[in-house]
Amino acid sequence: MTAGAQAATHSIIVEPSGRNFPAADDETILSAAIRQGIGLPYGCKDGACGSCKCRKLSGEVEMGPHQSKALSAEEQAKGYVLTCCARARSDVVLESRQVTEAGAHPIRKMPVRVLALTRLSHDVMGIRLQLPAGEPLQFHAGQYIEFILQGGVRRSYSMANAPHTLATPGTGLELHVRHMPGGRFTDHVFGAMKEKEILRVEGPYGSFFLREESAKPIVLLASGTGFAPIKALLEHIAHKGIDRQVVLYWGGRRPQDLYMDEWMREQLAAMPQLRYVPVVSNAVPEDNWKGRTGFVHQAVLEDLPDLSGHQVYACGAPIVVESARRDYVAKAGLPEDEFFADAFTTEADKALP
Repeated sequence: MTAGAQAATHSIIVEPSGRNFPAADDETILSAAIRQGIGLPYGCKDGACGSCKCRKLSGEVEMGPHQSKALSAEEQAKGYVLTCCARARSDVVLESRQVTEAGAHPIRKMPVRVLALTRLSHDVMGIRLQLPAGEPLQFHAGQYIEFILQGGVRRSYSMANAPHTLATPGTGLELHVRHMPGGRFTDHVFGAMKEKEILRVEGPYGSFFLREESAKPIVLLASGTGFAPIKALLEHIAHKGIDRQVVLYWGGRRPQDLYMDEWMREQLAAMPQLRYVPVVSNAVPEDNWKGRTGFVHQAVLEDLPDLSGHQVYACGAPIVVESARRDYVAKAGLPEDEFFADAFTTEADKALP
């Protein structure tokens, strides 16, 4: 493209909603959608999680680098694309049933101050962030923010509290950060970070939030710190007086990985429609664990072999989210468009070929 030349723009239509928006050929379809408040589903924005996968009904796109676990060659041959990696080369029609009007909270950059640091377990830190005075962050329970580090490097973390809690003075945004040894951001959190430190963030991002128009019973599935956005969803459900049946399956390797187990048990008294099933995969004798064992996504299938009338909200390690999506649709009859997910892709995940 010559200097000063304008990038060509193409029309993107999303069926069956009929929503449409322009996308320049030098930006991804997802970037164009986010910029214009169109609620396409997405998670990592890096071609690693597959949350933005949808079917191309017509038109031409150029796919950028992505991982085969997010979009296989077979899926690509059938017309599926990842909108986070796809650039339009003509007008394009996509099929995506998760498009929603509720994706329109403005994305903003802002400074935040560290209010408090709390050890939640041996490798999970709770961080509370103070937002600028007079500048409330609008977000949906379940969404995430990105920290902007030196050199423009970014790290993503879900808000672990619901928006209404920010009205309580001194609350701030709550995040749950797992220590990844050698991690540029988490080494700092667990080593040098102090209260009153100033950081820069941008958000809100993500399409992981409660679809309130549905009356279906809700299955919440969390592994590890995937509990953070699930906690925000539970706070939102309680605050709004939503009386749909809710069950949370929370998985960890050892009991201490269920780092807010006591908080969860306290919610049962306040939310009579809520059930809680903690699942531990690698308990040792000294844990004295008497509860469910095995893989957390399998525990759901054991209890609920028919998910055809449910919604599932899954969050945590990519392997858990991917296994749940595959098995719940194939084995338990869950409609594909009733599975909502946020896979916690690490920088190591994103670096895979």
